[in-house]
Amino acid sequence: MRTRLHRILAAMVGLGFVFGGTSFGQESKVAAAATATFDKGDTAWMLASCALVLFMTPGLAFFYGGLVRSKNVLSTMMHSYFCLGLCTVVWFAVGGGIAFGPSIGGYFGNPSELAFLNGVGHEDIWDPTGKGIGTVPVFVFFTFQMMFAIITPALISGAFAERIKFSAFCVFTAFWLLLVYCPICHWVWNGGLLSDTDHSWLKTLGLPGAIDFAGGTVVHISSGVSALVFCLFLGKRRGYPDQPMPPHNLPLCLLGAGMLWFGWFGFNAGSEGATDGVTGSAFLVTHICAATAGLSWAIIEWVHRGKASALGVATGVVAGLVCITPASGAVYPREALIMGIVVALVCYLFVAVIKARFRYDDSLDVFGVHGVGGTVGALLSGVLCTEALGKNPGGAQFAAQFVSVVVTWVYAGGMTLLFLVILDKTIGVRATEDDELAGLDISQHGEKGYQV
Repeated sequence: MRTRLHRILAAMVGLGFVFGGTSFGQESKVAAAATATFDKGDTAWMLASCALVLFMTPGLAFFYGGLVRSKNVLSTMMHSYFCLGLCTVVWFAVGGGIAFGPSIGGYFGNPSELAFLNGVGHEDIWDPTGKGIGTVPVFVFFTFQMMFAIITPALISGAFAERIKFSAFCVFTAFWLLLVYCPICHWVWNGGLLSDTDHSWLKTLGLPGAIDFAGGTVVHISSGVSALVFCLFLGKRRGYPDQPMPPHNLPLCLLGAGMLWFGWFGFNAGSEGATDGVTGSAFLVTHICAATAGLSWAIIEWVHRGKASALGVATGVVAGLVCITPASGAVYPREALIMGIVVALVCYLFVAVIKARFRYDDSLDVFGVHGVGGTVGALLSGVLCTEALGKNPGGAQFAAQFVSVVVTWVYAGGMTLLFLVILDKTIGVRATEDDELAGLDISQHGEKGYQV
């Protein structure tokens, strides 16, 4: 009876795409333990990486929460914490299947195999090639990817901080995860349109698959571009930029940045899916790029404004982490150092100069750090990748990176705009003027972050 119920639920959430597992030209990626080799070391590292990546979302809550005004600290942190629940359930029900189920023409996965993990047991191994060479249980791989699905929509929340209705945030997040994140995830990491397979658009252009080791395109460009569209659609905070709106708690912000840095080792090094030399290399280059970018940002700010700020160092570190993400399994430490310097220069330009000139209110610089930093990292991956790690730097790879960036920009931005138009005409997106002036902590959640 229980199995029958699971099957009924899987069919319902398939939304018309549940047509029968492997009938779309891609073999099942779930292998029995008898046909694949379970590895304790790989599994242990992946479990640790799951915890590290999960830790990043509370870190993001602290990072964003410290940057807003005190009357909005809880509402801002709530966005990240609510994603822990909402995105987990959406991913478990259907999102994981759309991202990693058997491919339907390279566009998205058939959720029948992974919806509610129906029929998957604790001994089943995730077999990415379909050839019986997997080493990690399906449950572990699914959980690792779930952590990515949690934090990616949460990143967008920094762009609309202090002025969105909570109900609109909830609906937008669920649909964005299903219809933007999951398809792009499939395109890059599951043999879809931007991979190096028969379904790939890049292959029809004579190009290799896009390099995106840990989510520069899938996570940071998609969320950063969506953030830009969101803040432009929503409009500026009331009083911005004429009224000063400084961060209310920089120590909170620095705590969050440290948590992000710590968790990012699981984000990048965990994306190897194993414990080997690439795992160690990804771990090292992640740290070098982050440290270099934080140092470079401080120097640039010191020269430009006369002082190096703690917020600047934290922002530079995050920009470095974003930049190295797509390349973390494709570059060596020297290249990571170069990437840290370049991304600090480019992101500082967008955050400190371009945003002020064009006066758009990307509240917490999501686009300037994640959208721009992810784009820089994706493009540099095609130039600085090394043959020692199985990549071929040059014109063809750079062209593949450029195409993948453009496709992600257009798709993520266009779908975000579509969602916002629909939401605005139905339930409304922006909080009322009275609610915004009172603060979203009180108006949306009925509580205060600080009691005087």
